[in-house]
Amino acid sequence: MKITALNVYQVDLPLKEGRYSWSNGNYVEVFDSTVLEIITDEGLKGYAECCPLGSAYLPSFALGVRAGLAELSPHLIGQDPLNIGQINRTMDAALRGHPYAKAPVDIACWDLLGKATGQPLYTLLGGAAQQDVVLYRAISQEAPDIMAQKIEGYAAEGYTKFQLKVGGDANDDIDRIHATRAVLKKTDLLVADANTGWTRHEAARVVGAIAGMDVYVEQPCLTYEECVSIRRRTALPFVMDEVIDTPNTLVRGIADDAMDVINLKISKVGGLSKARLMRDLCVAHGIPMTIEDTWGGDITTAAIAHLARSTPSEFTFSATDFNSYGTVDIAEGAPRRVNGRMTAADRPGLGVTPIFDALGAPVAQYG
Repeated sequence: MKITALNVYQVDLPLKEGRYSWSNGNYVEVFDSTVLEIITDEGLKGYAECCPLGSAYLPSFALGVRAGLAELSPHLIGQDPLNIGQINRTMDAALRGHPYAKAPVDIACWDLLGKATGQPLYTLLGGAAQQDVVLYRAISQEAPDIMAQKIEGYAAEGYTKFQLKVGGDANDDIDRIHATRAVLKKTDLLVADANTGWTRHEAARVVGAIAGMDVYVEQPCLTYEECVSIRRRTALPFVMDEVIDTPNTLVRGIADDAMDVINLKISKVGGLSKARLMRDLCVAHGIPMTIEDTWGGDITTAAIAHLARSTPSEFTFSATDFNSYGTVDIAEGAPRRVNGRMTAADRPGLGVTPIFDALGAPVAQYG
């Protein structure tokens, strides 16, 4: 099998709530998502999606995905998409860094491998380890009482895990954490996710003020070293996200006892190949994961579901159904939330079919 062409689509994904806000005043109202179609000489087509969380979250941005695909595509024409290791080596040789731009190529090749072998991706990623996966709901940063009201609403939809967007004014964040924890059941989980937004002294204030509460602290500061400093100051369970972006940083974090949980974002690390490697390292070292991505729609949600379903439940801290946040469907057959959980399809590959009326015409074609 050979790659004969790559088609790139751009699609806007508006939010049902109108705006998603996180640390330091950052927000997005409409997500800019890129969908990749890889066409082969045997008639099979593979699909993937990459949607950065704006341009001020990670070293990634929507136009960068499409620019990276323009750089990579000439090196991919004629390659065997089922030789995924070689595909990744080819991309790394052609473009240094930019893992998020390589991620859709890697994922689309996994989709092709599943279709070529007649197997769902969760089988290829290690086999079904659970029937369905528990989801969390992200709570956009607003006033404490509004965030508490939203948590109550989402709890009624079956969610039991909540990721509270903090990382703003420390006094406001302390109030946000207290207000939201107060409306939850004892069995519900609350994660206070600062998304790198606090300075070290602010983070120290917050963890001191919430000491003894049943809450996780996620990525309080910008750098790995600052986060480890805060980790040493609190007994609260600790989550690392933005700074765990490669297998090497994961190994360092494990060696330093830097976290109890990691947030594993598929496109952040370069696709399913590296995400599977990091997943297996976490399982081997007893580190649970939130398995997700930076953002996306139906196709991204499908990739998350397959990786999560092939992960043992005790190491799946949570996962994300991003397609429930938006107003636009871009693929048929995507996972849907049922009572706070979702599962991956048993169909070959990702198990989804793009809705081309939603995607429109390709914005770029190669091959």
